[in-house]
Amino acid sequence: MSNRTRKIINDPVHGFITIDDPLISDIIAHPYYQRLRRINQMAFAHLVYPGAIHTRLLHSLGAYHLMCSALGELKNKGTEITADEETGAKVAVLLHDSGHAPFSHALEKILIPGYHHETISLLVMKALNKIFNGRLTMAINIFTNNYHKPFLYQLVSGQLDVDRLDYLTRDSFFTGVSEGVIGYDRIIKMLAVHDGQLMVEEKGIYSIEKFLVSRRLMYWQVYLHKTVLAAEMMLVKIVQRAKELINNGYDLNAATGPFNFFLSNTDIDMENEETLDKFFLLDDFDVMATIKTWMNYPDKILSTLCRLLIDRSLFKVRLQAQPFNEKWIKEMRNAICCKMDIDERESRYFIFTGEAENTTYNPSEERINILFKDGSMKDISEVDNSLIHQTLSTPVKKFYICFLK
Repeated sequence: MSNRTRKIINDPVHGFITIDDPLISDIIAHPYYQRLRRINQMAFAHLVYPGAIHTRLLHSLGAYHLMCSALGELKNKGTEITADEETGAKVAVLLHDSGHAPFSHALEKILIPGYHHETISLLVMKALNKIFNGRLTMAINIFTNNYHKPFLYQLVSGQLDVDRLDYLTRDSFFTGVSEGVIGYDRIIKMLAVHDGQLMVEEKGIYSIEKFLVSRRLMYWQVYLHKTVLAAEMMLVKIVQRAKELINNGYDLNAATGPFNFFLSNTDIDMENEETLDKFFLLDDFDVMATIKTWMNYPDKILSTLCRLLIDRSLFKVRLQAQPFNEKWIKEMRNAICCKMDIDERESRYFIFTGEAENTTYNPSEERINILFKDGSMKDISEVDNSLIHQTLSTPVKKFYICFLK
């Protein structure tokens, strides 16, 4: 490998990340990947935690770095991993988030209905596979769990994958929320492969428990913080209103052509090459520039929502364990109708309810298996005196209401 193709990237979380594979260098340099610079990892979390402005590109590089460490550790323990498998796993994790829409999960369902971001990530990989003459085939097989070594897929996508190890560490670092700090380096040291499956050595049990609890705390404290939820739901309502106006024949233009396309079309085929090209030009900047433009649009509902979001004058949010009282919601709705001079149907843009759910450990997903010194194996929830027991596999559901102050 010449020095010309070897690159070192300075990451504030992991230190120096080395890129020493020509294919990976070429993928990183490609516009499909560089687009991730223009998508924030945590959408509107920076409205609460001002430091949380790191990008999807930074996170994917971090996940790649942890994959390099994990593969190195497993090889040191005697696990057979070929050079092609190593490159495939690294490429799979590097591109695992490449299909995210602007503002990530917030806009995914409404802007590109019927397509989960992982489905689009796979389309990105297939498009790049054509460009790079089939050299991503191994990565695609690993990403889709169609490879005979399941531990490689589990490192990319599971309950203990390098994606989660990086985003918890990174999101904790950039928000300053110490509850998310995990011993990712120790967890990686404790990884092992047994019968083709990814395991954690017995010594790593407490690090895994801390990892799962940290994820739970970060979910409610950061990812579902009331202010973050309010901003993301206001963005959803803006896009909903824009689509409604366009469908009713109003002349409403977004700031860019790609955003116009996804707002105006209801039947989107992401497997179409032209559509995918438009998607690669779509990012957070299109959305924010458009919202600033719409602050002055004649429609009162759209312009008000846009102005409130830009000014960070966000909806009030309440979270509770039981559904909200219908009588109280009706009273609030009537008050908003009077204040805004709008009808009951239009008021649904300014007061609405929803549900949020999180599971600490889901045994129906890829399980976290503990490998004991005697060669036996147990699920993390079945270990003696386990902190992660049956009650933590039950989803925690909260009901929320968002409304105009």
